[in-house]
Amino acid sequence: MNIAEKISANSFKKKWKFSDIIADPVVRDRWEKVKKYFYLRESTYDMTNRCNMKCDGCYYYAGEKQFAKENDNPEDWRRLMKEEKARGITYVVLAGAEPSLTPELCRVCYEEIPAGCIASNGYKKIPESVGYKIHISVWGNDETSRKVRGAKGLLLKQIENYQNDPRAVFVFTFTKNNIDEIHDVMEMLAGHDCKATFNTFSAPLQYKGDLRHNTESLARTRKTMMDIMTQYPGNVLFSPYSVVAHTHIYGLHDLYGCSYPRRNPLTDIGLGRSFRQYRTDLRWERDASCCVPDTDCADCRHYAAGSAVVTARLYRHATDPETFKSWLDYADTYLAVWVMGYEKGPNLVKYMKAPPGFDL
Repeated sequence: MNIAEKISANSFKKKWKFSDIIADPVVRDRWEKVKKYFYLRESTYDMTNRCNMKCDGCYYYAGEKQFAKENDNPEDWRRLMKEEKARGITYVVLAGAEPSLTPELCRVCYEEIPAGCIASNGYKKIPESVGYKIHISVWGNDETSRKVRGAKGLLLKQIENYQNDPRAVFVFTFTKNNIDEIHDVMEMLAGHDCKATFNTFSAPLQYKGDLRHNTESLARTRKTMMDIMTQYPGNVLFSPYSVVAHTHIYGLHDLYGCSYPRRNPLTDIGLGRSFRQYRTDLRWERDASCCVPDTDCADCRHYAAGSAVVTARLYRHATDPETFKSWLDYADTYLAVWVMGYEKGPNLVKYMKAPPGFDL
C-alpha cells in the first residue's frame, strides 16, 4: 500500500492562512463589514419585575431575580449607565419582565448609551424616542398565544404597533409544539413587510412544562427554518449556520463553550471580565450573570446567547473558507438583528455547515 492509499480524504486537511481565506473579495468585504463592530461590549438589565402577560416557560419568573426590589428612579438608572459607559460597556440589552412598562427608564438608558436592544412582548409600543432595536417575542399563532401567554389577538396587536418601524424584529421562538405555526405567522409578517428572526426554546431551570425540545422536534425545527428562509428571503434575518447552531442535538455550551460569567471563570478578557446582568434593584451577581439567566445551560440554544457564544469563536472557524464564511453569515445575521442601521447581506454559504469538531 502506497502513501496515497494510506491517507484518506478525511485525514488530510489543508492548513489555511487567514490571508488566503479572505482572498476572495466578497469574503474580504464581508469580513471588513462585520469587524467594524468588534467594539461592542454588552451587559443586560432587568428594567422591571412587572409584566402584562404570564407566559409558560418565561425566563424572568424563574430563579431569584424576580424577587429583587424594583428601582424606578430615573436618576439612579442614569448614574448606572454612566458607570457602565465608564467601564467600557457600549451596548445594553434591556429586558426583565416587560421593559415597555418603564418607558422613562428606557429613555434614560438610550440617552446615555445609544446602542442597544429591548426584549419586549410587543403589546405596548415603546416610544420612538427610544432608538434601540426592539425584539418582539412571538411564540406561535394567536391560538397558541392565547394558551401559552394568555393573550388574545396578540400578533395583530404587535404588527399594529411595529409595522414599518425600523427598530422592530419579530422573534419567533420554536417550541416542541408550535413548529408548523411559523408558516401562518410568517405569511402574516411578510404580508406587512416585517422583519423576523428565529429563536429555539431553551428550558428554564426546573421547567416542568411541555415546550422543551427533543431530538425529533429539533430535526423538524431545523428543516422548517431552512424552508422558511428560502420562502421569505427578504423578511427573514437568519443563515444556514444559524440554523445549525441553534437546532443541534448539543446545546451552545457543549458546541462552543459559553462565554458568559455563569459558565466562564475567566476574568481577564472578554465577557468573563466585562459582562454583568443587573437585576431590577441595580445589583448583579457574577455566578448568576448570563444573557438569559436561569436557563438550563445544557438545553441552551437561545438566539441571544448565540449572538455572543458563537461569534466569540472566530479563531475556531478561521480554518478554511467554507467554515469561515459560515461564521461570517452568523455574525452578519447577529448584527442585522441587534444593531440599528446594519443591513444583512446575502448568505455566503447556502447549505448547513457542521460546527468545528462536530457532525451535523
